Amino acid sequence: MKKLKCAVIGTGYLGKFHAEKYANLPNCELVAVVDINTEIANKIAQKHNAKAYTDYQALLGSVDAVSIVVPTCLHYKVAKDFLNAGAHVLVEKPITVTLEQADELIEIANKNQLTLQVGHLERFNAAILALKTTENQPVFIESHRLSPFNPRANDVSVVLDLMIHDIDIILSLVNSDIIKIDASGTKVLTQDTDIANARLTFKNGCVANVTASRISLKMERKMRLFCPSAYISVNFQTKTLTTHKTGTKEMFPGIPEINTEEMVFENSDALLAEIQAFINCIQTNTAPLVSGVAGRQALATAIKITDLLAQQTT
Repeated sequence: MKKLKCAVIGTGYLGKFHAEKYANLPNCELVAVVDINTEIANKIAQKHNAKAYTDYQALLGSVDAVSIVVPTCLHYKVAKDFLNAGAHVLVEKPITVTLEQADELIEIANKNQLTLQVGHLERFNAAILALKTTENQPVFIESHRLSPFNPRANDVSVVLDLMIHDIDIILSLVNSDIIKIDASGTKVLTQDTDIANARLTFKNGCVANVTASRISLKMERKMRLFCPSAYISVNFQTKTLTTHKTGTKEMFPGIPEINTEEMVFENSDALLAEIQAFINCIQTNTAPLVSGVAGRQALATAIKITDLLAQQTT
């Protein structure tokens, strides 16, 4: 199968890892990297035997696929230009700033029969991929995504920066419409929300309690799912999936035993899995795990939460 000519647009903290993965995949060729910082672009390009550019428009029409790893405010313009030029696009989350922008990207991708994948990386965490194979329908979900302060990622609120990961996962697991959202949060160190909690109530009765913070003293990334006959815990940091299920024997008279199974995927690489899936979708003409539509759904929910938080300060 012909190798795909690929490029990475934006080679900052995350973009440099995108470049590394493309460079090491056998079914694609990293032909170029783009960054407005000439020094950074040259450094990454030289490392992977690719060409360096400071203007992504120089690549329009000459590459098959791109990863777009630029600030959120630029996602729409850069993705639109590449989709119109016939390139498949993997755009980091959130897909765009507005729903109208997301709708336009989805429409262009569909019209041109191109893959549009959104970089919700945690969907490719091996523990979550294993969780998708279970048959348990959650009735309550609790997630905590807490991080110490990092000035690198403050162009959006904590909802669009961190919470949107769990929103996306929860939407994919519950697969039901949200009928009610309650939210609270506050600014602490930045001009936008730094810590937030949202309670999502779904049409099928499931409730999800989602907390995100970028001002915590420690890092914690966990999700707990309560099901009719099971309790499931996902630790995103350690890539561990722990399942407690009722068994066929009795622990006490009339009380079923509880069987525990723990699966650890410490050697897995979520970013590599994400990019491999992107390339595979292009070459097999199949739908991505995190499509433009999925990215839009996560964004829509995040925007509703953000609007509720804004109302608290007005």
